[in-house]
Amino acid sequence: MFFKSPKRNKTKEQDHSKQEDFSIELSTSLEQNIVTVKKMLDQPGDLITRPFVIGETGPAFAIIYIDGLTDTKVINESIMKNLQSGVDEIRKGSEETETALLDRLSYHFISSATVKKVTTLDDASLAILSGETALFVDGTDELLIIDTKGWEDRSIEQPVSEGTIRGPRDAFTENIRTNTMLIRRRIRDANLRFKSHQIGRRSKNNLTVAFIDGIVHPDLIKEVNRRLETIDLDDAPESGYIEEWIEDSFLSPFPQMHNTERPDKVAAALTEGKVAILLDGTPFVLIAPATFGAMMHSPEDYYERWMIGSLLRTLRYFAAFLAVFLPALYIALVSYHPGLIPSKLAFSIAATREGLPFPAVIEAFLMELTMELLREAGIRLPKPIGQTIGIVGGLVIGEAAVSAGIVSPVMVIIVAVTAIASFSLPSYSFAISIRMLRFGFMIAAAFLGLYGIILAYILVNIHIVNLKSFGIPYSTPFAPGFKSDWKDLVLRFPIPMMTKRPKFMQTEDDTRIDKEGKS
Repeated sequence: MFFKSPKRNKTKEQDHSKQEDFSIELSTSLEQNIVTVKKMLDQPGDLITRPFVIGETGPAFAIIYIDGLTDTKVINESIMKNLQSGVDEIRKGSEETETALLDRLSYHFISSATVKKVTTLDDASLAILSGETALFVDGTDELLIIDTKGWEDRSIEQPVSEGTIRGPRDAFTENIRTNTMLIRRRIRDANLRFKSHQIGRRSKNNLTVAFIDGIVHPDLIKEVNRRLETIDLDDAPESGYIEEWIEDSFLSPFPQMHNTERPDKVAAALTEGKVAILLDGTPFVLIAPATFGAMMHSPEDYYERWMIGSLLRTLRYFAAFLAVFLPALYIALVSYHPGLIPSKLAFSIAATREGLPFPAVIEAFLMELTMELLREAGIRLPKPIGQTIGIVGGLVIGEAAVSAGIVSPVMVIIVAVTAIASFSLPSYSFAISIRMLRFGFMIAAAFLGLYGIILAYILVNIHIVNLKSFGIPYSTPFAPGFKSDWKDLVLRFPIPMMTKRPKFMQTEDDTRIDKEGKS
């Protein structure tokens, strides 16, 4: 039942048969190969070509690489210096074939850890553009590709979008090898697997699927790989492209995959039988499948004691309720059901609304849209200015709107509480979905009052129950219900009591802690 998506199975597979093979075979002429590579790459200014000869009568060589993508120290020490210092040995084998010479160079003279042989210029150009160095030998239609990657990387820093008080301070970077290292530091299991893909017809970005063999369900891996193989894009610069392509329903406002820059969060997901997708060039890693309950969890829930973690989660659920329903409830009660408001509060609200030119729904929409504009402006502006705009702008505009008699003070309080509640949600993508739903509930309240809110709530629940993430119901373990998984849902039970992995993941090894309490 799980890990299957009938709708996604109907997705048109990439038709590889229609793609013609334009591979250009290597020539035995060194000069011709150099000319062809330059022509293929249109002779960029950062393309370095270095022909040379070993000794006075030795074979002719050439190395080609992109300046800025390679470590020139590795090129000088592992290739040039070794070849020049091995003049006598190379000249001893001058009578052997060029192919045998190429093999001997690979085994005895190139000290780089990764060396491979290719036979087409397409493979050579891709390797050169990826930061590797191509070594050509005159007289052979093969060449060596030597790993010399060495571009500048951003250092490991603290998470920007997922801050915590207690917990690790490292975050993923844009380098996929650094990211896999951060995961391996946390999971030293021989069953940890990293399966590579290449995404993008032109960009050819490296993508890695991470999982723990023996825990993850095999059908989940098959489904993830199948969807990744359907991707047919020119370029995928960020994991958001991958997420939108392989998710179950792109019409849903809810994110069906986690995106995180925290290695500890990814490691915890892998031990639960989930799959992580890492894309080179972005610090945001995707975790699949995702559920509604998991969107409300934060890594800090497990770093604090279970009572504190349970309290924080309960507060988040309450905050999500306020972020969705509070403005809509204000509109419904003021416009349609004032009798449900306590008398003293009703008189107070009526006094503050006296003389206002707009009905409650227009008042609420004006303030909510203003708050969204301030929030977006605070993100886009430079960090010091953005914080000032968010705080001072909200205070000034709110005070000015009340003084001008456009909105009531109660409305300003409701908008402020709603904004604070939405900020408390740990997932930024999920918080945006909540903000979108808020406007839908406000429209429903404007037309039908509380009845409209109830109808909208029923529709949202129907959608959540029918929504799936890689075949896993989005509402699980609420519905379908798994009582054992409620130990880590709204409340977090003490860690010694959570002996099993999530049942809905159907893991091959469902034991997290054995009977003796050992991991």
